[in-house]
Amino acid sequence: MSIVVKDLHFSYGSTEILHGLTFSVPSGQVTGLLGPNGAGKSTTLRMLIGLLQPSAGTVEVAGWTLPSQSFDVKQIVGYVPEAATLYETLTAQEFLELCGGLHDVDETLLRRRIDAFLEVFDLSDSRHQRLGAYSKGMRQKVMLASALLHDPSVVILDEPLTGLDTDSAALIKNLLTSLAAEGKTVLYSSHVLEVVERVCASVLILHNGVVMAAGAPEDLMAQANARSLEEVFRRVTRAVDLQPRVDRMLDELRR
Repeated sequence: MSIVVKDLHFSYGSTEILHGLTFSVPSGQVTGLLGPNGAGKSTTLRMLIGLLQPSAGTVEVAGWTLPSQSFDVKQIVGYVPEAATLYETLTAQEFLELCGGLHDVDETLLRRRIDAFLEVFDLSDSRHQRLGAYSKGMRQKVMLASALLHDPSVVILDEPLTGLDTDSAALIKNLLTSLAAEGKTVLYSSHVLEVVERVCASVLILHNGVVMAAGAPEDLMAQANARSLEEVFRRVTRAVDLQPRVDRMLDELRR
């Protein structure tokens, strides 16, 4: 297994977010990480790249142990956070050069990859504009490019399609499956269950800081006699019936 998490605990102050979280992620496939707001998804991803330290438990990524070997993990992981923060005074070219340099990518190779990635993302003409002038979708493309410049063996993505247009989102979905086919580990967190169902070979469903279900989407649907992954998700997380809430809002709007 490329990622192994055992009995992971984490607390913000007196509030425990993760309660003995345990799971593993193999290489060579896209694994989806699902859960309602507050389930602990983003917290888990931050611990997998060494940004947060667990209160208890162990984390291994590609054979490296966290947090003691977090530097080594950061060298082999490409990470796209949910809310990307970029250096707005830098241009896209400068930002990607900075990211590639931090990962010691050969200069000639780095220039070639930057040229290719910017062209693929239709950003070549705006490469010398400051990131502060970029749209949300353009920033997301730059963040995705920066995460892949050093050819990471583990790719961790938190809502990577945010702000992207239809064509760009389709590009990323195809790219993720292709990266997995080359043997890379791809951990993909998203609330868009239709995309997860199509892209991911397996999924982990978190709720209240623990894994409530794990397996291939089609297997989970068969076990739950469900027609979609969304139906499985709502059952596992004990989601409430939404119609009464909708009806209440409509009643207020009709007054």
